[in-house]
Amino acid sequence: MSDSSRPTASPPSSELDQLPDRDREETAEWQASLDAVIRNAGPDRAVYLIRRVHEYAARAGLRVPGLLTTDYVNTIPAAAQPMFDGDIAMETRITALNRWNAAAMVTRGSRLGLGGHISTYASAAWLYEIGFNHFFRGKEQDGSGDQLFLQGHASPGIYARAFLEGRLSEQQLDGFRREAGGHGLPSYPHPRRLPWLWEFPTVSMGLGPLGAVYQARFNRYLQARGIKDTSASRVWAFLGDGETDEPEATAALTLASREGLDNLTFVINCNLQRLDGPVRSNSKIVQELETRFRGAGWNVVKTLWGEAWDPLLAQDTTGDLVRRLSEEPDAQMQTFAARDAAYIRKNFFVGDALSTLSATLSDAQVVELFENSRGGHEPLKVYAAYRAAVEHRGAPSVILAQTVKGHTLGSRSNPETPTTR
Repeated sequence: MSDSSRPTASPPSSELDQLPDRDREETAEWQASLDAVIRNAGPDRAVYLIRRVHEYAARAGLRVPGLLTTDYVNTIPAAAQPMFDGDIAMETRITALNRWNAAAMVTRGSRLGLGGHISTYASAAWLYEIGFNHFFRGKEQDGSGDQLFLQGHASPGIYARAFLEGRLSEQQLDGFRREAGGHGLPSYPHPRRLPWLWEFPTVSMGLGPLGAVYQARFNRYLQARGIKDTSASRVWAFLGDGETDEPEATAALTLASREGLDNLTFVINCNLQRLDGPVRSNSKIVQELETRFRGAGWNVVKTLWGEAWDPLLAQDTTGDLVRRLSEEPDAQMQTFAARDAAYIRKNFFVGDALSTLSATLSDAQVVELFENSRGGHEPLKVYAAYRAAVEHRGAPSVILAQTVKGHTLGSRSNPETPTTR
C-alpha cells in the first residue's frame, strides 16, 4: 500500500465527542459561556458555577453523576437547621457530668497502672449524648429498637451515663478494667462480659462497622420475610477517622448502598488524630472519607464547624474563607487549635479579604474558632446532622463530625466530687 493510499489519522477527540449531540450550536454556546467566566471572573468562579448547576440539576431530579467531594463546610447551613426539641441547658449539664465521671474513672484506674482512654469520649461526648437523648430507640415497647455499635475506647463515657441513670454503682466505676473481684467493668464493649449493657463486641480491627452493615441487612431480611417487625429499627455504628484505615471498617460500603440500607448510619468522629499523631499530616481525612463514601453510594452529612463560624461564613462573599478552609491540611488545622491569635491571623487569615474578615474578631474569638468551635462539639449541629441522616431515604448515611481530640469544653462539674449523681 502506497503512502498516498494509507488512511489518514483523525484528530484526537474527547470522550464527550463520541456521544450524539442533537444541538451542537447550543453546546458550543454553553462552552463559550464557561470560557467567558474563566476569562473574566477566574477559574474559581467557573468551578463554583458548575457545582451550583450540578447541585440544582440533582435537586430537579436529573440523573447526573454525583460529586465525590463538597466544600469544606457543614452540609446543613445554619439557616436550614431544624428546631431543637430538647432542653439545651439540662443536656449540657448531663454531658458535663458524664465527661467528668468518665475522666475520673480512667484517672483513678491509671494510679494503679491500668490505663484507659480519656480523649475518645471527651471529643465524642455530644455525638453520643444527642443520640441517647433524641434518636436511639430502646427495646421496651416493640422489642426491636435500635442496635448500637459503639466505639470501644469511648466505653468510659457510656459507663458514666449508665451510672448517672442509676444502673451502675460507684464501686463498679472504680472497678473499671478490674473484673476479677466480680464488681468491675470490662475495658471494651462485649456482650459476654456485660450482657445487659453491650450488644456487640467492637474495637477490634474495624469489625464494629462491618458488623453494623450486616446487622442492618439482616434487619431487612427479618422484615421482608415477616419474621420480625424491624421497620423502625436503625443500626448506628460509631468509629474514629483513624479506624477507617482498617480494611474491615469500609469493606462492605458498596453492599450497604446496593441493598439501599437507609436503616444504617455511620457516625465518624473526625478529630484528625490517631493515638500516635495526625491521621495523615498532609491530607484532609474528612474529604478523603467523603470521597470514599460518596463513591460507594452513601449519603454524606458533614458537620465541621460550630456556631462561631456561621457569621463568618455568611460574610464570606468572595469565597476566600471556604477556599482557605478547604486547602489547609489536617496537621496545620491541629496547629491552629494550639496556637495564639497572632499566629492564626498571620498564617490563616491571609489576603485582603480574610484580613478584613478577621479584623472584626477579638483575639479571644479568633482562638475560639479553632480551639473549640467544631461541629461535633455543638449539640445543635449534631442534632441537625442526625435528623438529616434518619430522614434520608434510599441509601445509608454517614455523618462526618469534626472534633478536637481531648476536648473538655463544658466538662467541669464539681471537682470535689467527681462521681456526682
